[in-house]
Amino acid sequence: MTVERKAAGESARIALAEAAARFAFSATPRLDAELLLAHALGIERQALLLDLDRAVPDGFAAMVERRAAHEPVAYITGTRGFWTIDLDVAPGVLIPRADSETLIEAAVDHFTGTPGPARILDLGTGSGALLLAALDQWPRATGIGVDRSPDALRIAAGNARRLAPGRAVIREGDWSGTGEAFDLVLCNPPYVAGDAPLSREVAGYEPAAALFAGSDGLDDYRCIAPLLRPQLAPGGAAMIEIGYDQRRTAAAPFVEAGFAVTVRGDLGGNDRVLVVT
Repeated sequence: MTVERKAAGESARIALAEAAARFAFSATPRLDAELLLAHALGIERQALLLDLDRAVPDGFAAMVERRAAHEPVAYITGTRGFWTIDLDVAPGVLIPRADSETLIEAAVDHFTGTPGPARILDLGTGSGALLLAALDQWPRATGIGVDRSPDALRIAAGNARRLAPGRAVIREGDWSGTGEAFDLVLCNPPYVAGDAPLSREVAGYEPAAALFAGSDGLDDYRCIAPLLRPQLAPGGAAMIEIGYDQRRTAAAPFVEAGFAVTVRGDLGGNDRVLVVT
């Protein structure tokens, strides 16, 4: 039975199995199906799993078709969990990845034993994920997220109003920042080489401007490094995401600019963050 032929009384259990079979291209086909069905039902995934005999709602079939075409789950549901928060996301804005939570982990380690950062800057804020996760981690902090993309500015501003009212400001800007210094600078710049192969769901749906950084993937690091020093307050640190194979090449511009640089790995054991001080 195809998804389109589902009767109103067919159970979620069967619908999930059929949807997951169509999502075989995904690393998490069953999870994808559960997230979509929970969204269609308007409930949390955990509640869905407690009752898999419930009926399949209208709208689920259309969601399955979109995912079967490799559209990312986050764009279909309009939300993505990150660190301790749930973010609104939409086409035109990079979907936050779990690997990027390593930046927050690195910042937590850096500020352990201190009151934490008072002022936080997120360069290239996208959905606002890094800034808003950091503000949730340090409730007394305030911060600014900058981006050049109108889509990113709109979505980040909405997330900021919902998740950190009065504490987060979203501004149009570039790698030069805001003209003030911050205790913590967070940045997930584009770092994909121009000819690098990408999955269909990334290449076909996510914004190229947030992914590609010249022929070698390093253009934005070269721009950020000479602009970073005035953006760091005394004792401050920058957490900058890198690709798994960019440990030396991405760090080089920051070392040349006179910074101390260490590298932190993600949960998969891949190099992921430059800790720049």
